[in-house]
Amino acid sequence: MLTKTWSFGDKVVHLERPEWGSGIVTAVAGDSLDGRPCQRLTIRFERAGVKQLLSAIAHLVPASDAPAIHPMASNEPLGHASDHDDPLKAAIAGPSAKEVMLKLPQRANDPFTTPRARLEGTLALYRYSEHGGSLLDWASAQSGLKDPMTRFNRHELEDLFKRWTMVRDDHFRKLAGELRKNDPALLADVMKSAPRSAQNALKRFDALR
Repeated sequence: MLTKTWSFGDKVVHLERPEWGSGIVTAVAGDSLDGRPCQRLTIRFERAGVKQLLSAIAHLVPASDAPAIHPMASNEPLGHASDHDDPLKAAIAGPSAKEVMLKLPQRANDPFTTPRARLEGTLALYRYSEHGGSLLDWASAQSGLKDPMTRFNRHELEDLFKRWTMVRDDHFRKLAGELRKNDPALLADVMKSAPRSAQNALKRFDALR
């Protein structure tokens, strides 16, 4: 997968960690990953401080292109659009809140990345839970909102999270099944460092086989 070349001063958002807020590139150095050239970036995020990231791994986009959740494009009573929002304009401009909140990040299912990258991207989704701040971190990552509670109440977030976990688990089940057939060694290797919740999910899948 091609990666953008970043420069000092660029403003970015990490699509898989939008809860970090926007960041500014403060240093750029050459590096490589699996023999392919990339950049080692030092980025100061407004909510997470300074991070060093490889451009070949971190899913970075210009801050101006970061996804933002739109008001509901349907008549479902989820979310709270501002009084000045135009529902018709929102319906044309982008997906509904439900679609945004239930979508998996590109890294988990991008057909142009390696099976390992897709698996690691999927397993990273198991870091979220429905408890406390983790639920808000998930909602922020899904929506791009710094404070998801300005758009959803707690009950709505809990309901959406449960539905999203079903989407996540179904995707992981299919991906794991493909790897068992095509590259079982890769699956076993990556699962060694997988979150416990992901390991338990795989055991459930195996029990249903």
